[in-house]
Amino acid sequence: MACSGEPENTTETMALAPVAEPVSCEQISELAPAGMVISQAQAMPASDEIPVAHCQVRGQIDQRTGSDGNPYAISFELNLPDEWSGRFVHQFNGGNDGSVVPALGRMGVMPPNDSALARGFAVVSSDAGHDGSAHPEAGLAGSNRFGLEFESRRDYGYDAVATLHPVVMTLTESYYQSPIEYTYGLGSSNGGRHAMIAAERMPQQFDGLIAGYPGFNLPRAAVQHAWDVQNFRSVSDTLQQAFSREELALVADYVTAACDRHDSLQDGIIFDVKACQASFDPEIMSCDTGMSDDCLPAEKVTALSNILAGPQNSAGEQLYSEWAWDTGLASGGWRAWKLQSGIPPWDGQPIIAIMGAGSLAQVFTTPPTPLEGNSESLEQYLLDFDFDEDAPKIDATSLEYPESAMELMTPPNADNPTLNGLENAGGKLLVFHGVSDPVFSFLDTSNWYEQLLVNNPDATEFVKLYAVPGMPHGPGGVAPDQFDPLTALVNWVENEQAPGTITASVRAENQEAPEALHGVTRKLCQWPAVSRYIGPDPDSADSFACVTTVQ
Repeated sequence: MACSGEPENTTETMALAPVAEPVSCEQISELAPAGMVISQAQAMPASDEIPVAHCQVRGQIDQRTGSDGNPYAISFELNLPDEWSGRFVHQFNGGNDGSVVPALGRMGVMPPNDSALARGFAVVSSDAGHDGSAHPEAGLAGSNRFGLEFESRRDYGYDAVATLHPVVMTLTESYYQSPIEYTYGLGSSNGGRHAMIAAERMPQQFDGLIAGYPGFNLPRAAVQHAWDVQNFRSVSDTLQQAFSREELALVADYVTAACDRHDSLQDGIIFDVKACQASFDPEIMSCDTGMSDDCLPAEKVTALSNILAGPQNSAGEQLYSEWAWDTGLASGGWRAWKLQSGIPPWDGQPIIAIMGAGSLAQVFTTPPTPLEGNSESLEQYLLDFDFDEDAPKIDATSLEYPESAMELMTPPNADNPTLNGLENAGGKLLVFHGVSDPVFSFLDTSNWYEQLLVNNPDATEFVKLYAVPGMPHGPGGVAPDQFDPLTALVNWVENEQAPGTITASVRAENQEAPEALHGVTRKLCQWPAVSRYIGPDPDSADSFACVTTVQ
C-alpha cells in the first residue's frame, strides 16, 4: 500500500520573539532551584557554528559522595536562546556518557549546522551522573569505571535524566518568565536508548522523542562484542587482519548483487531488508577450492555468518539479536567498531574491544570485573568470556547491586512493549536505525517494533520506525544518510501531521557512496513498508512509493 506524503517543514511556525524583560544571563544563578550549583553563566554571541545568541549555563545537581568514596554529580550545560520558540529539548548523549557534550540538540543525520538550538529551542545536555575522566589510573578501562558504583550505574541507566529534567525545566521557565510550550527529547546510540527509556519511564514529561539507532538492549548488545571477537580471532591472530577492506567490499558486492533488485532499482541501496534476509545465502561467497579474488575462504564465511546470526550459549539459546546482511558491512564505520579503529592509544583495536570490553566487564555485569587498562587485557576479557557462565551476569543482582544491568539500562517491558503510558499521555516517538549498524542490530529494533504492533495495534498512531539502508552506526555507507527527523517530529506533535515518509539524501560529503549518488533523494518509509522505484527519475524521492510486502 502507498505511504502518505510528507508534511511541509513547519518547524518554525511558532514565532521567535525576544522575551519581554528576561532576567539577565549573568544573574541566572539567582533563579537556581534548591540543590543546583551554577558554575558558569555567560552570554554567547551568534557564531558560524551556533547562529543564535544565547545564554550558556553550566552547573551541577545531585552532588554526593559515592559508596566508593569518590565524588559524583550530574553535570549539565543548558543553552537558552535570546529569541526563544517556547520549546525545550533534552539532548541525550551517546557512548558511556561521562562528559557534558555541547547542548545543541543536533543529530548526525541532520543537515550541516542545523540544530534545535539554532531553531530557537532551549537545550540541555548532561554527563549522566559521572565523570568519564575521573579514573586515569585505570587507563583504557577508566571511562567505564563508574560501573563499579551502583548509584552511578543507575544514573547512567535512567535516573540522571529523570532527576535533571524537571529541575532544568523549572530554571528555563524562571529565566524566560514563561511556561515551556513543548518538550522534546532526542538522542542517538546510547542517547536513543535514553529516549526509549524516557518513553516508558517518563511518558508524561515529553511531547515528542527521537531515538536514533538506539541501544535499547545495551547489555545484550555488549555480549555480542565477545561473540564477535571470538569469531574474528578464529580466523586470524589479530582482529585487524581478520577481514581486509577488500574482503568486506566483496561481501557487500555479493549482497548487492543478490538483494538490490528487490526494490526495483539497482542503485546500490537495498531497501527491502526482509526480502534480502530471506533470500541471501552467504555460502555463495565461499571458495570451493583454493583462493580467488572473487570469493572468501570457507572459514571466513562461517565466522561472518556466525557473527551475523548473533550470540548463543551451548544450549543454542539466543543471547542477542540476529543482524542484517547489508552493504554497510564494507563501511568504515562497521570496520571501526568491529575490526580496526584509528585511535592511537588503542593500538588500532576496534571500539568493541576497548570501550565495549570495559563496559561489558564493569557496567553491564554483576558482579563487575575491574580490568587492567591496556588493550591486551581488554581483548583477553572478551576472548575468555563464557556464554554459559558469564552472559547471565547481565541479569544478575546482589546486595551491592540490587538492580541488574538489564533492569537499569533497558526500557521496562522491552521484550513485550505496549507503550500505553506514552499513548495515554499523547506523546510521540520517532525511531530510525541504520540497517548496517555494527553496534546495535537493526533487526532487534524492528523486532521490538513489530512486537509493539502485535501488543498494541494503535501504536502506529504514536510510534514510527524508519529503516535507513546501508547506514552503519551513524552517517556513512552507501546510504541516504541525511534527513531531518526533528522537523518531522515537531510537525507531528504540534500540527498533527504524522510523518508518513521522510525524504533523505545521500550527503555530498559521504565519500563511501559513489559520486553519482551524491545528492540523490530517497523515501524512508514507515516500517515495515518498503521504498520501491516507480519512475521516472531515479535521482528523486518522488519516483519512489512505499509499499507493504508479504514475506
